[in-house]
Amino acid sequence: MTTAPETTSDLLTATVGQLVAENPDRARIFEAFDIDYCCGGKKPLSLACREKGLDVRHVVAALEASRKEAGAQPDATDWTQASLTDLCDHIQSTHHAYLKTEMPRLIEMGRKVTRVHGPHFAYVADIAATFEACAAELETHMRKEEMILFPMIRQLDQHAGSGGFHCGSIANPIRVMEMEHDSAGNALATIRQLSGGYTLPPEACHTWHAYYDALQRFEQDLHQHVHKENNILFPRAIQRESA
Repeated sequence: MTTAPETTSDLLTATVGQLVAENPDRARIFEAFDIDYCCGGKKPLSLACREKGLDVRHVVAALEASRKEAGAQPDATDWTQASLTDLCDHIQSTHHAYLKTEMPRLIEMGRKVTRVHGPHFAYVADIAATFEACAAELETHMRKEEMILFPMIRQLDQHAGSGGFHCGSIANPIRVMEMEHDSAGNALATIRQLSGGYTLPPEACHTWHAYYDALQRFEQDLHQHVHKENNILFPRAIQRESA
């Protein structure tokens, strides 16, 4: 794996996306502090902490503790060293497959919770509607990646430099994908806010409990998914094109 920053200064100046790329276990720490490492992955850690009103010393301490424990952890795949083709295949077979299976399930659960609890908890309808709109956008987003962008990246992996893409530089469709990632991230942030951080009322049924649990898992997976694209796959593809 790539060498992680060794000093507090290195940690503070590194971007949060870089820090997770170097050690995927750090994602759990950033999630605990509500630091966005996917869409906001290009921000230095110091800025990310300042924007969240966090004491940077606490965050650094958590990161350093994680580094000390890393020796006992099983090694995660270092996607910064994998081929672009392997990374595309992984994202498609793991994260895209998860979205395609989970989104219809979550839509149905949201509708059920709204039917049962909507009359007394109006916000559940807003959560369901926000998720359905996000899911529709993600369906289109995945098709564009699988039919257009990922084939272009695989082509670059076989032959460095632009293959005369109809869109010009590969940076153009990547820019669009990143904007769509921001939209999905904003939707999930809205859901988290509407749900009060996935806080359940005493009246919540078993379906509502399962719904919030699934939404949180969905959010975590999307963070990992977007991180791998925004902070690893896309920059490497642009670099490969310019090689």
